[in-house]
Amino acid sequence: MALRAVTRRPVFIASFGSGGSEPADGRAEDTPQATERIRDRFPGAGEVRHGGASDGYCYRITFAAGRLAATYELLRAFLVEEGYANVPLPADVEELRRFRLPPKLRHQLSLFGEDGYVHNPVKVLFPPPGGRRGGLLLEIYDETATGHLLRFHRR
Repeated sequence: MALRAVTRRPVFIASFGSGGSEPADGRAEDTPQATERIRDRFPGAGEVRHGGASDGYCYRITFAAGRLAATYELLRAFLVEEGYANVPLPADVEELRRFRLPPKLRHQLSLFGEDGYVHNPVKVLFPPPGGRRGGLLLEIYDETATGHLLRFHRR
């Protein structure tokens, strides 16, 4: 009773162990989205995972955390969690900005390709003009699909 008078709120302690969430036969329940990474099982056509959509060959998701630096860190953490930790990325936002097209080329077709960083199978792109400021578009391509490199380079 003395503890209740001090805190004046009920205290709930979360248990993240396996107690209570196991079925009667003792096996732990696993949801496919919680245990499978995108690199291990690429989303099929029309499948939505983590807020991004896939067409079966390319998974697209938009990150926006206010400032570009926070957005980029969020994107990097997402890639590590999904199995793309070994893909080389720019070290920081300043290095990523160097891959942005000059303003004169952003509004017209460019021979330089996309507006952002591209390294197979990942593209980190800046949003189109008028898009959400501080946002980044992430495209991940299925490495196991036939004709993967042609799709990645939009040929």
